[in-house]
Amino acid sequence: MCALDNRPSPPATSLLPEPAPPRRRRGRVLRRLLVVGLAGGVAAGGTLMLWPREPHRAAPGRAGPQAQAAAQAAALAAAQTAVVNGLPAALPDLTKLIGAREARVRAQPKDAKAWAVLGAAYVERARLTADTGDYPRAERALQTSLKAAGKNNTEALSGLAGLAVARRDFPQAKQFGEEALKAAPKRWSAYPVLIDAYNGVGDYKAARSALDKLMALKVGADVKPAVKARASAVYRDRGWREDAVAQVTDAAAAARTPAEQAAYLCQAGQLAWERGDREDALRHFTAAVRLDPEQSAARAGQGRVLAALGRTQEALTAYQGALAHRPTPQVALELAELYESLGMGRQAESQYGLLRTQVRRELEAGVDDDLVIGQYETDHGDVQEAVRRLTAEWERQPGIEVADALGWALHRAGDDKEALRYASVATDSTKGGGVRSALYAFHRGMIERDLDLEAPARRHLQDALRTNPYFSPLQAPAARATLTALGNQPPNEELPQ
Repeated sequence: MCALDNRPSPPATSLLPEPAPPRRRRGRVLRRLLVVGLAGGVAAGGTLMLWPREPHRAAPGRAGPQAQAAAQAAALAAAQTAVVNGLPAALPDLTKLIGAREARVRAQPKDAKAWAVLGAAYVERARLTADTGDYPRAERALQTSLKAAGKNNTEALSGLAGLAVARRDFPQAKQFGEEALKAAPKRWSAYPVLIDAYNGVGDYKAARSALDKLMALKVGADVKPAVKARASAVYRDRGWREDAVAQVTDAAAAARTPAEQAAYLCQAGQLAWERGDREDALRHFTAAVRLDPEQSAARAGQGRVLAALGRTQEALTAYQGALAHRPTPQVALELAELYESLGMGRQAESQYGLLRTQVRRELEAGVDDDLVIGQYETDHGDVQEAVRRLTAEWERQPGIEVADALGWALHRAGDDKEALRYASVATDSTKGGGVRSALYAFHRGMIERDLDLEAPARRHLQDALRTNPYFSPLQAPAARATLTALGNQPPNEELPQ
């Protein structure tokens, strides 16, 4: 077994009243769909739409036993290929694959490849369902595979890197990812998880270098969509919106399964949401849910957009559907804040309770939840606890999300001078923060306002509302009110240096 860091932060007193246990660190082409780039072309931020044709009408009669067995074998093979290559898989196929590989390792306990596939499948199922019990299962399976086949077991190393990313343990993901890449430099699936790891530890130069190497590889048509989707994510983090949209649009058009296409449509919907295009975002999220009902991230996206459109009851239903499929702390926090913005205090507290329950479960499964705990404590709990947790998180894995959250926590704790240092990291491309985020710009503007830096405060608050006027049901109104108080543009205001 690989030694894992077993030193978690103490639990937050207000969010976690009871001490949490220690946390261990450690094709088929989709038919009948036409993908069309609209509104002046994809590179200009075009709209992606799906237009279904008439449904295929199956011929009468049932397939015989041999045909059914062949179909099941093909489905299992496709699911295994998706899992091994880090591609999105449909939950029913994933469940069948897990059952088959569990039977295989019981019969052949030294089959290292079967153990590696099983571990990777557990990680993917946890991503789809938020069943945190799959993380310890995945770790046991992947470590068993590693022990059976030795240190050059690329499948097990890649699986352990993916598990570490799922647990938000980016230093561990970096270690396993680099080992996997060293063992097989031309294996494309080692790169995406390594890019996530580099971003998580704040090494954006290494992330861009890894993407360049990935894009230079010769890969098959079946994995090109995944490579484009990964490129889109990196471009988004660099603030290259049009390039990000172009890449994910191509990925969705070329995806070979409904689950894969749904994942890329969801990614495109998030890009549309971040630029404040509610209608475009809703089309993407809705198409993703139709293709894959288990796509809970798209359901949460629907909730976000519907709330911004004023369709409140539909938004609540979408959020509740997302939590029914995958109850995660982040979505519970979003829904709770929506309830709070609507004056529905009892329902908000119920969702905060769900968040606390899910956090405890994730901590027990080795997930690093210091970021979401810090975000919750900053605005709804013990701000000093938020500062302590987020400071420790920044020291361990200084990513942009952590910089923004820590800056906001320091501001809420009254240390605006130090807060501005971290807010600048999150929003200044020269310091690492290239992503165009309305929330990050809002946080920086409010910090500058309290430091009496009115000109930059006004500029960043305007930027937040230009980027996405609907970015938060609680914070967007605060941004508008603060801008009104600051005034539009006072006379004789000096230009920024």
